[in-house]
Amino acid sequence: MNHLKNKVTLMGRLGNAPEVTTFDSGKKLVRFSLATNERYKDKNGEWQEEVQWHAVNIWGKMADRAENLDKGQEMLLEGKIAYQSYENAKGEKKYSTVIEVSDFLILHKAVAEVGQ
Repeated sequence: MNHLKNKVTLMGRLGNAPEVTTFDSGKKLVRFSLATNERYKDKNGEWQEEVQWHAVNIWGKMADRAENLDKGQEMLLEGKIAYQSYENAKGEKKYSTVIEVSDFLILHKAVAEVGQ
């Protein structure tokens, strides 16, 4: 193996409607959370479900496709893990992990909530 890769593939559901930011340069950023889940049997043989939340960033022309996604839509995405740091209002250094998307595919539209 002569090339080390930072590549991730996730299949999940949007946890919120996308947040769109357009910069002065015209470049666009779409952010949202993606929920993935894993089912497993615990030591007592009972099924458990564990949900993981992933922060997702989509940039540029792909952001145009992503800005109209809806909460609950199921999607498949590919990208890389990126680590970011920033300083909060108190001057404390904070860190976050995001998925920088290189491609995505919508698998299913969001399911309407009961009563709507």
